[in-house]
Amino acid sequence: MIHEIADKCVREVEKLSDVWEIYIANTESIEVESKKDILSFAKEEIDSGVGIRIIKDGKIGFAYTSDLDKIPQTAQKALDNAKLNKVDENYEFANVEKVTDVKGTYDKKYDDLSLDECCEFLENIIERAKENKCDISSTGFSASKGEELILNSNGVSIHGEETGFSGGLSVNIEKDSQFVTAYDYTASRHLDLEYEKLTDDVCKLAHDSLNPKAIETKDCDVVLDYYAASGLLSTFIAGFNSENVLRGRSILHNKIGSEITNTDLSIIDNPLREGAMGTVKADGEGTASKKTVLVEDGILKSFLYDIYTANKAGEESTSNGYRGSYLTTPDISASNLEFDFKTHVGLDEIDSGIITTSVLGAHTANPISGDFSVEANNAFIIENGEITDSVKKAMISGNIYELMGSCEGVKSEIKQKGSFIIPKILVHDLKVIGL
Repeated sequence: MIHEIADKCVREVEKLSDVWEIYIANTESIEVESKKDILSFAKEEIDSGVGIRIIKDGKIGFAYTSDLDKIPQTAQKALDNAKLNKVDENYEFANVEKVTDVKGTYDKKYDDLSLDECCEFLENIIERAKENKCDISSTGFSASKGEELILNSNGVSIHGEETGFSGGLSVNIEKDSQFVTAYDYTASRHLDLEYEKLTDDVCKLAHDSLNPKAIETKDCDVVLDYYAASGLLSTFIAGFNSENVLRGRSILHNKIGSEITNTDLSIIDNPLREGAMGTVKADGEGTASKKTVLVEDGILKSFLYDIYTANKAGEESTSNGYRGSYLTTPDISASNLEFDFKTHVGLDEIDSGIITTSVLGAHTANPISGDFSVEANNAFIIENGEITDSVKKAMISGNIYELMGSCEGVKSEIKQKGSFIIPKILVHDLKVIGL
């Protein structure tokens, strides 16, 4: 059906312009949520739509619709919107390239998954949390199947299908006038979420956080657990966005070829990684996916580009122009960011410091300077290589660019959190403020 829609779109846009792009998406999804221990939300949804971009006389216009009977009007609106814009020769559409097939992005089990099964799944998690003597604050599970087709006047025609599954859990414990919380989530392309393990781990984290101790303000080693690391690294990776670079909003704008991290670290944006959450055969513009080395042995090698910013910078697209849906135009984003440390330090090698599971307020970090001040959440004291007492309350502050200059990978499982594929990360001389 998606190809029939495409034929109809092509007939309409070809009447209006010689330079065009069509993006068609169909998404099926199931979502269930609970507040406390009561199932509060359940939904099955199908969403289909078309996004059309037209370039006419050096001007670009965009329009979208979810009403497939209104494709002619949508194409005309894209043209009308183009007339309202300024001439900008940096806009163009992808050219035909060899596309690499990707693996592990689709799970047929989605087709047999029902809303009732998802609700039962959630109820089992609630019961497991109760067995762990925790109260549910909220929990949720979602599953989706997506199909998309990108085609343009240059001959690009790329079709893809994918699935995604995710679940999150927040619990709390009230005991002896104490109130502690804990949260984590997991996501996969396959219906293989270890949700029972997630529940057990989150509940253990909450119990371990009881009876916290106050700590003194000092500079010390801090181990960033996966969730905490992904929060702070978002500010760091914003500096690689070529739009920020071109606008002078990145501290990295003139540092290609310079050392910006520990020389033990390389960072690769890899949309071809088998089975990862950001794995795709092409980005949202139809540019064939390719690996991009951002940092090699500590040296800055590249930024993330879509077609427009690549043209402005005199570079080539790194296939990082992604779409959230047919409702939007492509925007620069990372795919799978592999943080590859040559060596890893053991937790037992850390004499003194803290480990924090998550941080609150990472979104308040300064995206240009990299300065941040966040609250350490579910944090614990490290003494002589051992994790001991939980931390009562603490703020941690520093500069993410400075910290990356000496950060180390910790001997731990490699996990994906958002776009980050990382071990736990050790940073040195971070200001920890006891509250």
